[in-house]
Amino acid sequence: MTITAKHQILIVGGGTAGITVAARLLRKGYTDVAVIEPSDQHYYQPLWTLVGGGQAKAATTARPESSVMPSGATWIRKAASVFDPNANTVTCADGATYEYDALVVCPGIQLDWNRTDGLAEAVGHNGVSSNYRFDLAPRTWDFIRETRSGSAVFMMPSGPIKCGGAPQKIAYLASDYWRKQGVLDKIDVHLVLPTPRAFGIPAIADNLDKVIAGYGIQLHTMSEVTAVDGDSKKVTLTAVGEGGTDGTLAYDVLHAVPRQSAPDWIKTSPLSTGDDNGYVELDKFTLQHVRYPNVFGLGDAGSTPNSKTGAAIRKQAPVVVENIDAFLTGRPLQARYDGYSSCPIVTSSHDMLLAEFDYDMKLEPSFPILDPTKPHRPYWYMKKYGLPWLYWNLMLKGLV
Repeated sequence: MTITAKHQILIVGGGTAGITVAARLLRKGYTDVAVIEPSDQHYYQPLWTLVGGGQAKAATTARPESSVMPSGATWIRKAASVFDPNANTVTCADGATYEYDALVVCPGIQLDWNRTDGLAEAVGHNGVSSNYRFDLAPRTWDFIRETRSGSAVFMMPSGPIKCGGAPQKIAYLASDYWRKQGVLDKIDVHLVLPTPRAFGIPAIADNLDKVIAGYGIQLHTMSEVTAVDGDSKKVTLTAVGEGGTDGTLAYDVLHAVPRQSAPDWIKTSPLSTGDDNGYVELDKFTLQHVRYPNVFGLGDAGSTPNSKTGAAIRKQAPVVVENIDAFLTGRPLQARYDGYSSCPIVTSSHDMLLAEFDYDMKLEPSFPILDPTKPHRPYWYMKKYGLPWLYWNLMLKGLV
């Protein structure tokens, strides 16, 4: 094997996690940090819900990758394809091989459109869209605006997905818009969730039940859309547990969310958990790989059982950086991640509920002055303006 180059710290993935960790490592004094990332665009994905709900423009969520790559980091503009953690190397799709002292794995999550029958063929036209893709989020808004009567279905798949609140947020934004247009009473709105309730924390679920009832949304819990028939505009519902629904629903607009997993090349690597989802197998507190001590991971492709959000990454990144530093200097790993995640649930075009919690689903509110279980207007402004500003100007620069 010919080594193309060696770097002290190699980061696979230049999304939220990779850029944040690279910036923090450089601020800590590390000078040989390289990021493997093939994309020339960087996206602020949390705003795609607002794009789909007509509250933001897609163009505001994208910037050139070159503009967020930290000064001092080496950008390897290639796609990683093979890990050899025994040889401390990563090989890219073009055959170039890079050696490392420490590796950070954060390539993001894979959208598995083909794992729901008919979805890949249906998405993008005939009323079917998804806020999980940059190019499709504006189509969601088109379809919502065009719908004045009939039936609307909003679905969430089983299994881990990024931003677990996104499948229901768009249902609330659409319903709010239809109410303002005076057509909500002419539309049957269905929200299909594989979970027992709309949220895993009872106090929050109680308030979301009120939101759902207020819009007249028909909630199908313990149920999943398992097939989409784009030609006849129907979905198949399958019960996933007691109280679930079997049957079909017609739709005029369908907001689809694909099942998700680690990228295929991660699943087949030595770093994988080896199950169907194939995530990078990490210690959930130290974020160190369970078998390879010089490998660390964070973000959506990690096996840690937290909600997969950018807010989780903001808390994971300092832990990864501190523990890499401890590993490279021969000290015990002392930094710990407690599972913190934040799920901003937009409930209308002017209110938002901010759910912040840890591994034990214990609430960890950043703003205790506001009841964290209820929607509030100030949170809406934070979602639309504050959090994007914080992301581009502070988080990606390793400052928060």
